[in-house]
Amino acid sequence: MAANRIYRRSDGRFDPGFRSINEDSYNVDPSNAYKLQHQSIMAPRPLETAQGHTRQSQDSERTQTFNEDKYDQVPKLQTKISSRSTELYIISYLILFAMLGTLARLGLQALTFFPGAPIVFSELWANFAGTIIMGFLMEDRRLFAEEWGTPNYAYALQKAAKFPPDEVDLAAAKKAHGATKKTIPLYIGLATGFCGSFTSFSSFIRDTFLALSNDLPTPLNHPTDLSPTGIGLTTTTSTVPRNAAFSIFAILAVLIITLSLCIRALYLGIDAAQALEPYTPTLPFTFTRQFFDRFCVILSFGLWITVILLSIFPLNPNWRGIALFALAFAPIGCLTRFYASKILNPAFPQFPLGTFFVNILGTAVLGIAFNFQHSASATVISCQVFQGLMDGFCGALTTISTWIVELTTLKRSAAHLYGALSIGVALALLVAIMGTFRWTVGFSELKCVH
Repeated sequence: MAANRIYRRSDGRFDPGFRSINEDSYNVDPSNAYKLQHQSIMAPRPLETAQGHTRQSQDSERTQTFNEDKYDQVPKLQTKISSRSTELYIISYLILFAMLGTLARLGLQALTFFPGAPIVFSELWANFAGTIIMGFLMEDRRLFAEEWGTPNYAYALQKAAKFPPDEVDLAAAKKAHGATKKTIPLYIGLATGFCGSFTSFSSFIRDTFLALSNDLPTPLNHPTDLSPTGIGLTTTTSTVPRNAAFSIFAILAVLIITLSLCIRALYLGIDAAQALEPYTPTLPFTFTRQFFDRFCVILSFGLWITVILLSIFPLNPNWRGIALFALAFAPIGCLTRFYASKILNPAFPQFPLGTFFVNILGTAVLGIAFNFQHSASATVISCQVFQGLMDGFCGALTTISTWIVELTTLKRSAAHLYGALSIGVALALLVAIMGTFRWTVGFSELKCVH
């Protein structure tokens, strides 16, 4: 079945030609999207028979009839595409889905950190789930089938059933649909905003370092861990001294489990999109463009302002450390990641510099914030601010979903170099930042609830 997927090569890896699937950048001007939709669908081949002239004439008539039918049956683009309004809609969706993705990540972490949990680094669940959704959005061709008002790929499928296979280039149509889909604001919001903020590369590297230093938070699961009254846990962590050599196994466990499950999650999302294709609805272009896009501008900025005001004047002081500060910082991180990837990723096709830059930057900022949060001079409010900075800004600035897509899309040698440098540089930074503080001053107890 894998051989039939145009995003894979014969060796089972993704086709490098589909590197444009990276959801953190779009290179197509929305004003030209309508023109791009109609390119490369019909691909008549050179004729090599003795009656070439006659067959070429007949095929020209057939192609002409094809195009006439196409413009008679496919709805024309009725809405004038404005680049400025499209950019505003993209920003609005990124703000909204950055907050939703961050909230989903925090909620899933809380649900999966329980006594007796088989996986103690709960960030794994969010990275796994977010990559599944990313894989679904990559492969899906139903949600945005109307594209920019002209369902070009759906029409190509209909024509493929009537014309000979060599006259309709479905592979080109699929690729064109993927490129067009990346310019749609709602898709960018779901992929870059939600999936990118739902997953977090910086938290993954933080867990790797904490596993190295024997500070990884572990839910208690023994009766003796209960408080003297027997009704509550004395702390949320329980670590015992160990041989330093075991740190190697601890690091490998976090790296192998996270990478293996997230890569598999991408394929699960792709398989789910293919299996659910007959049942996946199509979002109407007119509704999304003329109503939902505009409504999201009001909704996203309204929610962001509300979250900022609640962070300043909270109804409950503990809410700041739990979610409010994280939601306030998340849109900044998401927007920074989007524009950094948009500018830097095209510069080096075999090394996504934009994603690499934001993942390293976010990891460094997380390490600095973690040190300040665990310093003896930290206060309750500063502890909550740093927690929000780590969960919100760093969590939304860095991404596992895009990183996994790039690792499976790049050529093998480039993917190995890119993956090794991403993990190596990020972990080395945390060893230098957090390790120096941990093995000299030492981490103090947190003064905030999070």
